[in-house]
Amino acid sequence: MPQKILVTGADGFIGSHLVEHLVTAGHAVRAFVLYNSFGSAGWLDAIDGDALKGVDVFPGDIRDPGRVKAAVAGCDRVLHLAALISIPYSYLAPHSFTDTNVGGTENVLVAARDAGVAKVVIASTSEVYGTAQAVPITEAHPLNAQSPYAASKIAADQLALSFHRSFELPLTIVRPFNTYGPRQSTRAVLPTVITQLARGERRLKLGAIHPTRDFSYVGDTAAGFALAADPAKAVGEVVNLGSDFEVSIGEAARMIGEILGVEPEFTVDPARLRPGASEVERLWADNAKAARLLGWSPAYGGREGFRRGLERTIAWFRDPAYLKLYRPDRYQV
Repeated sequence: MPQKILVTGADGFIGSHLVEHLVTAGHAVRAFVLYNSFGSAGWLDAIDGDALKGVDVFPGDIRDPGRVKAAVAGCDRVLHLAALISIPYSYLAPHSFTDTNVGGTENVLVAARDAGVAKVVIASTSEVYGTAQAVPITEAHPLNAQSPYAASKIAADQLALSFHRSFELPLTIVRPFNTYGPRQSTRAVLPTVITQLARGERRLKLGAIHPTRDFSYVGDTAAGFALAADPAKAVGEVVNLGSDFEVSIGEAARMIGEILGVEPEFTVDPARLRPGASEVERLWADNAKAARLLGWSPAYGGREGFRRGLERTIAWFRDPAYLKLYRPDRYQV
């Protein structure tokens, strides 16, 4: 049945895709976006107006408990994606990450508890695992923060689980691996490669290219969040969303080159390298729990699915209307 669902971080990359997914499924959506004096709703502004007709755009700041309480009012489910996510920026401004990611999550949990919502879904990240100690990574893998960002997300996850155990707040923690797709910032590596090649560059400026990642298409990630919003599913659980496939950053970049018909060269930009002990060397998701508890499986899983997802992503970035929004010559922290 259609439900009133609050999505925090709705103006962002994954959040905007999630709003689209929910609206398409017939749900009423309140989209919590970061207030700004321009009246911008982030990536929601780039979506065709008819597709989002009826969405309640709610400007605010996740750090403001009163505004969060007002956003939760009247909603029976909350999907909490609002966060600071840039690992390099977390080296520069760690307090901002605890303030937003931990404090903001606390505001959501308190408001949801007090309002008696039917389900809360918390967005985590595969970065909480650190470099894989065993693969594929299950939800039982030890948590190992290798950046202030990862530490803030571990703290937020543990705070959420404490609310479930202490107050019986019905929630699920969804742990996406490396999501990619249209609208992603060049803070992430795949848009960095795509935009440089699409602008005619052949010598790519990158950081480390040997680490492996489990890249997951954003449509799959959005579908996983929507399934987790079901009050009957995975209550009190942590669930990975990943493609069960690992590929090195270098190999992924070469695959993008193949799709575009070019052969890229790699140059190391020292500014893009993480501190040695902070680099997560390997990520590869075990997604069996998501299949078992949510009935979820990736439509873009494995090598063949990854290539299809890249083709869709590249097509979006090559659209001049979107490519002009990016500055591939500038490193986005």
